[in-house]
Amino acid sequence: MRRIAVVGCGGAGKSRLSRALGATLGLPVIHLDREFWKPGWVESSDAEWDAKQSHLFAGDAWVSDGNFARTIGTRLARADTVIHLDMATWTCLRGAIGRVIRRRGEVREDMAPGCPEKWDLDFLRWIVRFRRDVRPGLLAALETFESRGGRVVTLRSRAEADAFLDGL
Repeated sequence: MRRIAVVGCGGAGKSRLSRALGATLGLPVIHLDREFWKPGWVESSDAEWDAKQSHLFAGDAWVSDGNFARTIGTRLARADTVIHLDMATWTCLRGAIGRVIRRRGEVREDMAPGCPEKWDLDFLRWIVRFRRDVRPGLLAALETFESRGGRVVTLRSRAEADAFLDGL
């Protein structure tokens, strides 16, 4: 495992797992939210984001943290392993809401400067709809990745994620 993409619903624990993987395996961690957002929660344009990802994933070793469904192919083309945090919706909501309560107004280490943690009803709706709207496309991309020889590790709980880390 030298090029690892960590994917899953918001609030599933992607950033936490990515940091732990990076520390355990001695790999740099690429937090996609930190790279995508500009101060004040301004989105990068598609052209900017595409160019930035080509550069970010050119290296031989990394852990990426995040989804960004439109460009997942860029990461999967370079990854050797995908860790899919396939958590229950309730787990993800609890994680996202807890994070806002604990960190409201702070800029997390995995977020871009000028993007403090805040209540975001659109994000919470996205989490609620993830299994219906996003997960099917993600599963299809992972199936294709696996059919090409990539390794997919699916973790369905925080306990499974912890056990996976302990086994490294």
